[in-house]
Amino acid sequence: MSRIYTVKNKLVESRLFINRLIAAFLLILLLTSGLIVRLVYLQIVGHEHYATLAKDNSIKIEPLVPTRGIIYDRHGKVLADNTQSFSLDLIPEQISDLDDTLLRLQKLLNISDEKIDQYQKQRKRQKRFVSTSLLISMSDEDIAKFAVVRPYFPGVDIQARLVRHYPYADLASHVVGYVARINEAEMKALPIAEYRGSSHVGKIGIEKTYETALHGKTGYAEIETNVQARAINTVNSVLPIPGDNLYLTLDIDLQKTAYDALGDFNGAVVAIDIKTGGVLVFASRPGFDPNPFVIGIANDAYQALQSSENQPLYNRALRGLYPPGSTIKPFIALAGLEYNAINAGHKLFCPGYYQLPNVSHHYRDWKKGGHGSVNMTEAITQSCDVYFYSLASTLGIDRMHDFLQHFGFGEKTGIDLTGEKSGLMPSREWKRNRRNQSWYPGETLITGIGQGFLQVTPIQLAKATATLANNGNIVTPFLVKNTEHTDPEDLAIEESHPDNIAIKSENINTIISAMVNVIHDQHGTAKSIGKDINYQIAGKTGTAQVFNIKQDAKYNENDIDFKLRDHALFISFAPADDPKIAVAVIVENGGHGGSVAAPIAGKVIKQYLEGTNENRNPE
Repeated sequence: MSRIYTVKNKLVESRLFINRLIAAFLLILLLTSGLIVRLVYLQIVGHEHYATLAKDNSIKIEPLVPTRGIIYDRHGKVLADNTQSFSLDLIPEQISDLDDTLLRLQKLLNISDEKIDQYQKQRKRQKRFVSTSLLISMSDEDIAKFAVVRPYFPGVDIQARLVRHYPYADLASHVVGYVARINEAEMKALPIAEYRGSSHVGKIGIEKTYETALHGKTGYAEIETNVQARAINTVNSVLPIPGDNLYLTLDIDLQKTAYDALGDFNGAVVAIDIKTGGVLVFASRPGFDPNPFVIGIANDAYQALQSSENQPLYNRALRGLYPPGSTIKPFIALAGLEYNAINAGHKLFCPGYYQLPNVSHHYRDWKKGGHGSVNMTEAITQSCDVYFYSLASTLGIDRMHDFLQHFGFGEKTGIDLTGEKSGLMPSREWKRNRRNQSWYPGETLITGIGQGFLQVTPIQLAKATATLANNGNIVTPFLVKNTEHTDPEDLAIEESHPDNIAIKSENINTIISAMVNVIHDQHGTAKSIGKDINYQIAGKTGTAQVFNIKQDAKYNENDIDFKLRDHALFISFAPADDPKIAVAVIVENGGHGGSVAAPIAGKVIKQYLEGTNENRNPE
């Protein structure tokens, strides 16, 4: 067996080693060069970019919530302010077992499941390091209970904060409104940058309409944090701009007079400054206390408000729809004069009922035996239905619709409140489109005395009365007189400049003279309020049926359910020769405008004109 011998070539091995050494050196040189280039880029070329990233990692932006603006009445009385309160706040990031902590707090402070659910919904919208309130407006007892066990609740603390407060409670609830926690739908609609850190927003009334002005501008603070995201130092801050204070045209003392005068009745009273359009009274009874809504009203309390047959949450002054009854008659009479459909001195005999040609149905007058022979002034003074049945038949629904629409019937008034209803001014076209039916002559007759399809709101009736008193110069009601520092473009309401109504002065004077007789003539339906005053009031009573009465049936309010009794209405302005204030009153199921609604307006007018509260400083 032969052996194979390998002969080593030292020269070849030496060259191979040198080549590998060179390759390794070149690789090291290449890697070192790459590292040097990267270091140069990081330290010089990309320095500004990476320095900014490093700062962002250590700086946290905290929103600074602005103080909400205060709402005042025309005399400087506070209607909505901010009071210091104590809240129980939790920071989820600092709590190891949130569910256990909530359970222990619930037992300790007797917190309802409803408030726990509200907190859970609220904190899920926030970052884990953001403080979220579990309780707002803690009682002294709850503060003391928690203070004792504070060390056993890491991440939970009591914080002082400002909470919205409404000192007049139900008296101004429907006009001022209230704020409450922001819900999910509002969270999506509100500007994120402005409402970071905010928990409440206006829900109704002035609080909602002027939300932008009242809220203010949110500021921010740049907080330096450590690696655990704990605050170390405030690097920079932009202070928030407080919300604007609002000054209303409302007179809260006059409002109280109107509200109290309604007594046990449900209803509404609206008074307008005829010279400016400023709303002096905007009362809707019953009202409700808005303060519980701020801190989170209990579900059972809210359900009680919603289910109440008196509907305290319903804004009757803005949204209540009522037949105007005989308060529409001055406007119908004015239409008759303007269209030359009747002469003011023309006499018409009232036997107590009216019949259309070839129709057996009797359209009854409120006075069973009739008023006898009456002219326009007497018909308004005594509120003769038969006279206005005849006039309505002569005018026709088309001319009545067009004329009454000039005074704002069937349209929103433009008041600076959201949610207003427009009422209903019926027409042939409306009935055809809405009900697919023809218009009947009998419907024209009852429209002429403010019944049938015709519906008005109290604010609408007050606007029409003020416009009538203002000789056809349209009065647009408003509530906010002025604000502090707000750009007009930021206000929620756009100014409108409606055309005035072209009406002959002699026709206006005829109607006003007749309305003066309603109060100051011995046959007037509201003569009781014309005593012991040294000026004249012009007015018109109204009674609106809640249900239809059969042809031969008799109406006796003592024999029917209270909720089925007629509504009592009254419109007025004073002084008649130089009108300053217009008042509209609607008393639900009040029965008679002259004896129930008119005295309410009388009290408001007397207080306003005779200066019961004039010794206050309006500023």
